[in-house]
Amino acid sequence: MRHLVLYLALVFSPFVTGTSIEVGFSPSGTALALVLRVIDDAQETLDVEAYSFTSKEVATALTRATARGVKVRVVADAKSNSSKYSALTFLANHKVVVRLNGRYAIMHNKVMIADNRHVKTGSFNYSAAANKSNAENVLVIRDLPELARAYKKEFERLWTEGTPLIPSL
Repeated sequence: MRHLVLYLALVFSPFVTGTSIEVGFSPSGTALALVLRVIDDAQETLDVEAYSFTSKEVATALTRATARGVKVRVVADAKSNSSKYSALTFLANHKVVVRLNGRYAIMHNKVMIADNRHVKTGSFNYSAAANKSNAENVLVIRDLPELARAYKKEFERLWTEGTPLIPSL
């Protein structure tokens, strides 16, 4: 936690150059737009942590990223995404590597780490309800690799605990 406070202090420091922060909200549509921009801007890697994942727009954007050569990995809450036909099944069937983590009462993270430099976080689930019905938020911190490393370490831990979702094709 101490490190996170230090990173956030650095973000707001006038000595940090290149770092930017963007925020989006729902149901205004700015949260989803920001999530899609993070996905579309990724060039090499995109690691995603998800609680509820039913968004067709997000799933389609992730498959586009994979098709253009971005290494996309998704780890999601196993209980919230247990349906045989889900957005995660769609992803697995379109060559996105997916794991389900059932170790916790809920794995409630909603995070993206793009190119080991950018972090998307906030309350926004990758779902239609989050976009249209709920009051949710997205925060994107760009060009702060130190922060991305902290999130990446947690992603790797959750990823290792997960079970691969096998495509059903």
